[in-house]
Amino acid sequence: MSMNVVHRSVATRSGRRSTFHMRLLAVVAASSSVVACAAHNVQGMVEGGQESFVGASFREADGGGVLTVSSSRGAICTGDFVYVRVREGQGTFRCSDGRVGPFHFVSTGLRGTGGGNFGGKRFVFSFG
Repeated sequence: MSMNVVHRSVATRSGRRSTFHMRLLAVVAASSSVVACAAHNVQGMVEGGQESFVGASFREADGGGVLTVSSSRGAICTGDFVYVRVREGQGTFRCSDGRVGPFHFVSTGLRGTGGGNFGGKRFVFSFG
């Protein structure tokens, strides 16, 4: 009789462990996919209003990301960024027309604003 009690106890413990691990795996998988696919629309203007741009930013699970925009003059600009503080990030744009320059932004997590330089001109943008 005591052997039967030990057997049930082991079966219950392994069953609980298995259920716990499955739930934990599901939570981790769900949170990873939410963070990995955080995307925002981006729109902005270059100093003087002669050029505008639209695009998107994508945040990766590791806290970095990429911002890609198309300008009204036909250039495609891409910038990798990292968060340097909890709600502040920075990166560097590289454009198909040869322009290169730094950018920075502040974010609430759902929207934000930023600015930078490329081609010797300042630009501002918002996202979310």
